Amino acid sequence: MSAESRTTSEDDTGSGLEVEDGPMRALVLHPEIKSDRNRRAPEFALQEAVALAAALPGLEVVASQVVRLPRAQPGLLFGTGKVAELKQQIEADEVGLVLIDGPVTPVQQRNLEKEWGVKLLDRTGLILEIFADRAATREGVLQVELAALSYQRTRLVRAWTHLERQRGGLGFVGGPGETQIEADRRAIDDAVTRIKRQLQKVIKTRALHRSARKKVPYPIVALVGYTNAGKSTLFNLLTGANVMAKDMLFATLDPTMRAVTLPDGMTIILSDTVGFISDLPTQLVAAFRATLEEVLDADLIVHVRDISHPQTAQQAQDVQTILTKLGVSEQAAALEVWNKLDLLDKDAGAARQTEADRHEEIFATSAITGAGIDVFLTAVAETLSPPRIETVLELPYSAGRKRAWLFDQGVVEAEEQGPEHTRLTVIWTRRQQSDFDAL
Repeated sequence: MSAESRTTSEDDTGSGLEVEDGPMRALVLHPEIKSDRNRRAPEFALQEAVALAAALPGLEVVASQVVRLPRAQPGLLFGTGKVAELKQQIEADEVGLVLIDGPVTPVQQRNLEKEWGVKLLDRTGLILEIFADRAATREGVLQVELAALSYQRTRLVRAWTHLERQRGGLGFVGGPGETQIEADRRAIDDAVTRIKRQLQKVIKTRALHRSARKKVPYPIVALVGYTNAGKSTLFNLLTGANVMAKDMLFATLDPTMRAVTLPDGMTIILSDTVGFISDLPTQLVAAFRATLEEVLDADLIVHVRDISHPQTAQQAQDVQTILTKLGVSEQAAALEVWNKLDLLDKDAGAARQTEADRHEEIFATSAITGAGIDVFLTAVAETLSPPRIETVLELPYSAGRKRAWLFDQGVVEAEEQGPEHTRLTVIWTRRQQSDFDAL
């Protein structure tokens, strides 16, 4: 994110967090609202929120807790008694940043920051901060800036007192003039328009690269999954690459692609993509749609799951929800990898292996030990291999070029010499047959 968009002040609306020298002490709160029907298990939700905070450099989480509420208070989110109790904790622990794992309205953010005297970020703001820190490519940086501006724009509605000031009218017509909030909104809209223009240039370049790849007859296999499911570790194992793979949420942001040769000799393009997460901000789903076009174009989608995680089924559902939002059909060719088998004890691992063996499209693996990888790669090859048909051809001896092409493709099963022609039995794909006919 640019320096301009990361500049913050007490009246700033953005997620831009400027970490001072030394770690900033943070308190992580997960509001457990009784009326929320889509509640996740609060203990695991809090663990994930702490892991999100740990993914941002310069933060030290000194305390975390689940705060149970009958309902969200419109002005302060929490009740006045809880706000006072948390203020004492914030002062005692010398907290400089409060991270709330959930949505916080602009009014709630303003009031809580005033009550506690600290900076506050909600879940969306924190994820935007992480993405801003991790974006490495030009497109990634632009996508994050676009998402951040979209987020900021939604938080301009009567959030701060300075937004109620008015500027004098211009021209010959009098009147109340332009409010500061209108000016801020217009400035953001102008910045969004500028970034979108820049993105269009980057996207056009990537589209040209994608078109060039389509001319190479290599199928694309996209790894998708919940953040920290082990996609990058699996990617590194299969490709010999050195993509950053850490026990950290959103270790990978910008997509990476490498060629891989499967056991049957087939070459594929393997794509490692950004991890998904529950309640992924809508701004990021929209902004990163272009980055995730590799998934939409993939010949095969491999859903990598952390099978050792207590909420692996919930995470899988979250991934499917986001894929649906991106426009990926449930009918798309897909395999499922139950990764991190090495983190389960012997009995649990054996049970998961047995369960996976019951399904043709599921494979229990460990990207650390390599267990189950060979079986998985064989399945990838079988899934991508097009159906082959047997054909008998009679070629005149003058068709030496066509005969040589058939042998070069490795499709000739038998050959019989005749007085005027050679009889060839070939097993090939319909694409190879079409290419042959075009010779």
